[in-house]
Amino acid sequence: MATAGSPRVADPGEPKRDKRMSLGQHLVELRKRIMYAALALIVGMVVAFFITDAVIFLITEPLRQIAEREGDAAKVELMFSTVTGAFDLRLRMSFAIGILISAPIWLWQIWAFIMPGLTRKEIKYTIGFIAAAVPLFFAGCWVGLIVMPHIVELMAGFVPDGGASFFDASYYYDFVFKLLIVVGISFVLPVFLVALNLAGIMTGKAILKGWRVAVLVAVAFSALATPAADVVSMLMLSGMLVVLFFAAAALSLLFDKRRAKRAAAILPPEAIA
Repeated sequence: MATAGSPRVADPGEPKRDKRMSLGQHLVELRKRIMYAALALIVGMVVAFFITDAVIFLITEPLRQIAEREGDAAKVELMFSTVTGAFDLRLRMSFAIGILISAPIWLWQIWAFIMPGLTRKEIKYTIGFIAAAVPLFFAGCWVGLIVMPHIVELMAGFVPDGGASFFDASYYYDFVFKLLIVVGISFVLPVFLVALNLAGIMTGKAILKGWRVAVLVAVAFSALATPAADVVSMLMLSGMLVVLFFAAAALSLLFDKRRAKRAAAILPPEAIA
């Protein structure tokens, strides 16, 4: 008979407890994770609202350069066409920046929710995917930020003599934001190719075989993301995308080679012969 304080010995006939969560428990867990993520987003938006001036100063640098080059400060200006335009712009910027600031928290909430249902191998692949995708996305945004001034200056060069450029603030922000997001996502696409290879959907040879299509898509995408007259920006962006594609293909070939070695080591010599 067990005394007080002694460890409890499980009864062999006692049924084992099921550690799996019910649907209701999953919904409660999901609600908790969403609340934490929403709270982090709100805090991030509040912090971001106070740094919108610095962000506006950064993205409007090309406008000041054009005005300085033209010698007329009124030549190029950022325009707010409504009474609440300035506040609305800051609110939209706060939301976008707040998502970035709170990313470590809401990403962790997503990860904490799905991790218990993953195998050890899937967890390893997911961590590797995130570790590669996040830096590549921000690298793409940085490249977009470098390309953006050249696009604005080039487009402003088509304004005829005697004309003035008044950029609507909301449209200008949409242009910059979409450019950064599109270029950032394009830098992450090679990671999806590697993920397809790890999942066994595509081999490294199959990825490399489509290099002509990849180059064509990279050039076409760069031509759409940059003005037709800005050849330098188009070549720089397309060149980076092509390099990332071949890096993904090389990495996939390496993974295929490792899998083939493991398979050869498992199979008996008779099967190999």
